Amino acid sequence: MASAAGSLTEPRVLAHTKRRLFPADANDGYVVADTQFASERWLANESIDPAVKETLAPFNHVRVGSGYPDLVGVRALDDDLLAVDRLGDEPPLVAVEAKGYTDGGGVDVERVVVQAYDRLDEANAAYLAAPARAISQSARTLARELNVGVLGVDVDGGVDPFEVPRLVGNRTTTETDAIRFQASAQGVADKSFGLNHPKNYLAYPLAAYHPDETEHVLAERVVGAVDGARTGAAFLDLVDERPDRVRLTPLGREVVRFALSEYGSVDAALRVFEEWKRSRKRFSDLAPKWGMLTRRVVYAYPATQLLVEELQGLHGDGFAEPTLPQLVEYLHELHPSFTVELFVRGDEAVRSRLLDVDGELRRAELADGNVYHSPTVFQLKAMLYHAGILTARGAEPSNLDPETDVWALREPLG
Repeated sequence: MASAAGSLTEPRVLAHTKRRLFPADANDGYVVADTQFASERWLANESIDPAVKETLAPFNHVRVGSGYPDLVGVRALDDDLLAVDRLGDEPPLVAVEAKGYTDGGGVDVERVVVQAYDRLDEANAAYLAAPARAISQSARTLARELNVGVLGVDVDGGVDPFEVPRLVGNRTTTETDAIRFQASAQGVADKSFGLNHPKNYLAYPLAAYHPDETEHVLAERVVGAVDGARTGAAFLDLVDERPDRVRLTPLGREVVRFALSEYGSVDAALRVFEEWKRSRKRFSDLAPKWGMLTRRVVYAYPATQLLVEELQGLHGDGFAEPTLPQLVEYLHELHPSFTVELFVRGDEAVRSRLLDVDGELRRAELADGNVYHSPTVFQLKAMLYHAGILTARGAEPSNLDPETDVWALREPLG
């Protein structure tokens, strides 16, 4: 048992499970491990292998049901992991509770089955993951009755589904929405708004509608960073990137209709965009009508709605010009998981430094600009500035002084 205990502690069981459910080479989905696994030690006499921590990163403390699963993510799982293929068109929210060998060598599997069952209040599928040899027939029977999946992990890292769950509907919260958001085309994880002016994204559906080749038109008239413009347009739900083509969304088609109404053709509209190259003037002042359209587009982005509402709340509480750390602290009290996903870089070192094992912020670390996620504090903030929503532009994390970086509404309500 000693060798099994040494190789199949809870962090290792969870790391093997993550590789099985959310493989590194998959290009869909998003998953976080609980912040307790970002600590240096697990068992009294064992540190957590750095390679295991690297596998489990990023970390967040996400409430699902009445507790915090060891692993929570969104992905269309392999067919052999589910009793049914899908529930609607969206990939399922998955919660995992893991258990490994302890110093005493025991594994209380049945108790973890009940913990996993509690997650079905908000998750579409819940699993127990444990060493295969520790899973009893009675635990499997209980899991089957409660619709909890059972994953048996062996010492070589193999993960076999002993029981597979049916997908169920659920109610969502801001906490689980944070993970769904990151797994969507509009999430900021592992991607970014590469450009910091909204005109580059608004121009993409115009170039896509133009009769000439999209990339050539965009590079010649608007911006050479065509890939960045396309990615940002997808984040803002202006286009839908398919393997074989880029399709305009309803919002993207509305941008085209606006251009046709104002200029008669997208070609004429793009000639005006060409005149705006390298302009640093606030877009809503430079081109007020386009600024109003920009405001509509960026407000449809889920993160914008949350930021504007909570900045209004801060204003009402007497913080007319909150700094970045003040904003993050305030948001974290109300929407902890969403705040971490939106503002904090996802790598293991940063989240381990910023979050304690209970997911609480270490306030002093917020003064370091390098802990922040560039797509939010630089590009998204710059777009909100150009849309006339915020008073100040964003800054690259390497040039960011959080204590002087102000996040304030340009037009707060009284």
